[in-house]
Amino acid sequence: MKCINVSNGNKLIADKLVMKDSFFGRLVGLLSRKGLKEGEGIILNPCTQIHTFFMRFDIDVVFISKDLKVVAVKENMPPWRMSPLYLNARYTLEVKGGCLKGGVKVGQQLAFEN
Repeated sequence: MKCINVSNGNKLIADKLVMKDSFFGRLVGLLSRKGLKEGEGIILNPCTQIHTFFMRFDIDVVFISKDLKVVAVKENMPPWRMSPLYLNARYTLEVKGGCLKGGVKVGQQLAFEN
């Protein structure tokens, strides 16, 4: 699965995404990973808040509404942190820390593609 920033000229955010939409899938998330490569990540559905307890690496996080607009962005979120609760978020995109580089802003329109 791919995530594209429609508001930014269809710029590719990640192209090796996996949707985690089961309770267990969301619970485990990235905990079993030692890291992510460029373009890799997960989409949690539904998800309004995340934590990075027990993780081994930083992640960039995008909270996304049900109509695929960016609600919040947290870049380089280190292990052992908890995000705020975003009640208007439906999806959460987690990718390698540092890969967004300011390229995703609140209010922008995203798209998911297979």
